[in-house]
Amino acid sequence: MTMTCDMPSNLMKSPEFLATLFDAVPCGVIVVDENRCIRAANRIFESAVGLERGEAIGSCEGFAIGCVNADNEGHRHEIPVIGEACQTCEARHLAVKALKMDVVQRGRARFQINVRGRVEDLTLTLNAAPFECDGERFAIVIVEDVSRLRGLRRPIEGATTLGMVGSDPKMEELYDTVRQVAPLDVPVLIQGESGTGKELVANALHAESRRCDRLLVPVNCGALPDGLLESELFGHVKGAFTGAVRNKRGRFHLADRGTIFLDEIGELSPQMQVKFLRVLQNGTFEPVGDERTVEVDARVICATNRDLESEVAAGRFRADLFYRLCVVPITAPPLRERLGDIPELADYFLAKVGKDTSRALPGITTQAIDRLVQHTWPGNVRELENAVRFAVIKSQGSPILAKHLPPQILGGRARKPSKPRGRKLDRTLVSDALQATDGNKSEAARHLGVSRATLYRFLSEHRVSN
Repeated sequence: MTMTCDMPSNLMKSPEFLATLFDAVPCGVIVVDENRCIRAANRIFESAVGLERGEAIGSCEGFAIGCVNADNEGHRHEIPVIGEACQTCEARHLAVKALKMDVVQRGRARFQINVRGRVEDLTLTLNAAPFECDGERFAIVIVEDVSRLRGLRRPIEGATTLGMVGSDPKMEELYDTVRQVAPLDVPVLIQGESGTGKELVANALHAESRRCDRLLVPVNCGALPDGLLESELFGHVKGAFTGAVRNKRGRFHLADRGTIFLDEIGELSPQMQVKFLRVLQNGTFEPVGDERTVEVDARVICATNRDLESEVAAGRFRADLFYRLCVVPITAPPLRERLGDIPELADYFLAKVGKDTSRALPGITTQAIDRLVQHTWPGNVRELENAVRFAVIKSQGSPILAKHLPPQILGGRARKPSKPRGRKLDRTLVSDALQATDGNKSEAARHLGVSRATLYRFLSEHRVSN
């Protein structure tokens, strides 16, 4: 027998019911007026964008989300200030079109938002529905993928020093260098293999600098062809090329008084190298299709996995640009040279996966750690993170064993544990390792990057006590 219950006829008129429904909808919801000023926002939206209850009211939607193009002066104004970029904002256009045509509109809007001082690109799916109340017209804007906003806003936890993980002497040396260089307003070139964490070094340099209260703006120079890269770096004016339907500020403009991080700088073409050199020399550039010169004050941090000195010698990279970039060189060490950090890194990534999946995960066994230490790690720390994620899936909630690791680690040719290149065991180094591990020789051997047999042989030959 099926029971039915008719909804009371006055329920939809109840303020308490409507307020409860507004906050219970599992999407971000805001109500904007014809001036695009937020008049109401539900808890889901405010929580996702990191605002306190009621803090979004009176601001424009771009300011509430944290869009770097939104004019902060628009907050708490009766009529928010609309900047040049906001005039052609897809989110604003959606709401305006819904009000103008009196029809529900659906679309995707692109934003550049400030996430803990760093510019992140974000695309959201939005719905805008018009309605009228007390003689005023409004649009209800629904943010469907609000979880993406919440994920970006979630603080990073678990990292140790300067947002990085590791206590190997090579990492300690890196931390010292970052602390020394960060306050100096000079270009920095970060070198290292793919997956070694060069971007984390750039983040640390910015966070420890005098510009930390401004934006860190990242650009991947290897991801775009020259035409698009020039527009991305320097911006363009409407009509500059096919598809340029609006003016756009470039990344250098966004980084004014802040920091710009140019990843894969070795991928720049000779033409782009010339344009970039001018910005470094004079701090000026012209947006694509524009005759006016824009002046910026941005600290430049670059990264590459190429040997730029060899690229200069081969004629593929300008020598004058290289010497301007390489005022302070920093090298991110590969994982094979800091094998003692693998247990700490594995635990960090395991905790990170647990947080992403909102569930507690069992640990990783010594057997699995030993197998990880023997791997050659061509993909460095990024490969280790992927290996941990793979193992979590394979272990299905049980402690991670060696058999749960990826095939390339199990089936690949294991590296025979040996001393990292350039490091030789000596009495002081071994004594320090034993002291740091409370005399645990297995842990000390991992910290030193040698096999237990090698450590025992050294202890016997040199009569080192713990």
